[in-house]
Order: sequence, then C-alpha cells, then structure tokens
Amino acid sequence: MKLNYLLYIFVCATFFNCASRKFKNVPYALGVTKTDSLTLNIFEPRKASEAKKPVVIFLHGGNWNAGNKNIYGFLGRNFAKRDVVTVIPSYTLSPEANFDTMAQQIAEALQWTTAHIADYGGDPNAIFLMGHSAGGHLIALISTNPKYLASRTAIKGVILDDAAGLDMFSYLQEHPPQSDNDYATTWTQDPKQWKAASPIYFLSTDAPPFFIYVGTKTYASIASQNASFLEKLREFQPEVTPKYLKKKHVPMITQFFWPWSERYGEVLNFIKQNKP
Repeated sequence: MKLNYLLYIFVCATFFNCASRKFKNVPYALGVTKTDSLTLNIFEPRKASEAKKPVVIFLHGGNWNAGNKNIYGFLGRNFAKRDVVTVIPSYTLSPEANFDTMAQQIAEALQWTTAHIADYGGDPNAIFLMGHSAGGHLIALISTNPKYLASRTAIKGVILDDAAGLDMFSYLQEHPPQSDNDYATTWTQDPKQWKAASPIYFLSTDAPPFFIYVGTKTYASIASQNASFLEKLREFQPEVTPKYLKKKHVPMITQFFWPWSERYGEVLNFIKQNKP
C-alpha cells in the first residue's frame, strides 16, 4: 500500500502535476455555432493564493496548418507548478485561414486573457507570450506589427522557441508559395502580404523584451531567419542574448515535457526580470 502511494505521488508530481488545475475549452471568440468557437485551455496553480500570478500565453506550432492546443498540457501543468498561470489557445489553421486571420485570432486571445485572467488567479499586468515554430511567428507578429493591437503594453515579454517565419518576405521571394503545406493559402501570392507577415520589418523601440531560443540543429531557414531577426532586434534591444541549444526543431519544444527541465528556470528568470 505504501509503495503504491509513493508511486502515485511520483507519477502525479512528475507527469500529471497534481499541483495544477485545468480549465478546458474556455471560449475566447464565439463563432456562428459552438463548434466554430475558438477556445483555450487554462492551467492555474491548485494552491489558492491572494497574490496574482504571472501569465504565459503559449502558442503551438505546426507549420501553420497543423497542431492542437490539447497536446501541450504538459507545458501548462509544469508552469502552473511554478506559480505561473498558463493559457494555451486554439487558432484556425491553414487552409481554412491565412496568417493574417491567425494573427487576429491570437490578438483576440490576448485581449480575452487581459480581461479575464484575474478570475483564474493570473495578473493581467504580467502577461508574457511564448511560442514554438509557427506559434513563435504569430506571437512575434502581434508583438511588433501595430495592425493587430491598438496597444502592446499588455505584453511584458516574448519568448521565442525556435520560431519560424520571422522574415517570410525574404524566404518567399526565393521560394514562392505553392500548394505544398498549404503555403499558397497561408501566405497568399502577394509580396506585400509576405512583408506584412514578417515581424523583422516591424521591430522598433516599442517592441516588448524578447527571450530567444534557437536550436543549433534546426532547419536552415529557421536558423538564418533567427540570425537576421536578432541582428535587427539588437538595434533596439542591444542586451538581448539568445540561448543556443544543441537540438533539432521538434526537441526544442518536447524538452519542456520534463518538469525538471532547466528551461523553466530560464523562462521564470526572464519573467521575473520583466514583470512590473
């Protein structure tokens, strides 16, 4: 009996994280029908506290045409265990939507979070955006392109994890979008839209602080675009220091599965440095 109990505690703490509470499929943008609604999952620390917690909105990747928010519960639980309220939204994927529609939806998710996260123990004045791959592109885009948010003051920091698409204008000029991977829909055939989709062209003194992970074994396009993005970003944030990890693209996110990953400490340190 005692052995079974200890095994339960270990599994719970390691994989299921009993220290968190999950709210599943909370609508943040209502559609024509219930199935059209955009939803998000929220993970909050189970232990009650009067002090409001910092918030991470995490956006999944998947080449803009794949992925599912429900896969990333491990990240929400692991952050909640560390007293960070985590929000993981869904968004419409290509070919049902292009990058612009996706970015508008993520902006809506941020606005919903700002308005309602206090109900889940989160601090609306300490919201950080985090994204992997295509998710990194979309959070970088709404954090830089003024089209998507009237004010970006709600974003206290941006964590990019092997982000893709930071300079689609340059990439698509060399590799025009085709039907493969639904790129013709995602990016359109209009070079003006390619530039509008590229966060690198909207960096300014108004951009929130960035913390950037890049895999040294990632795709060549991701490595080169991150290098260009960092070069431009340093004009406005000269202190930014990327963290290079000896990993391929997918392991850059699966490493967060492990509760003991040192990545959590690094992200928490970034949050501590930049929250009000």
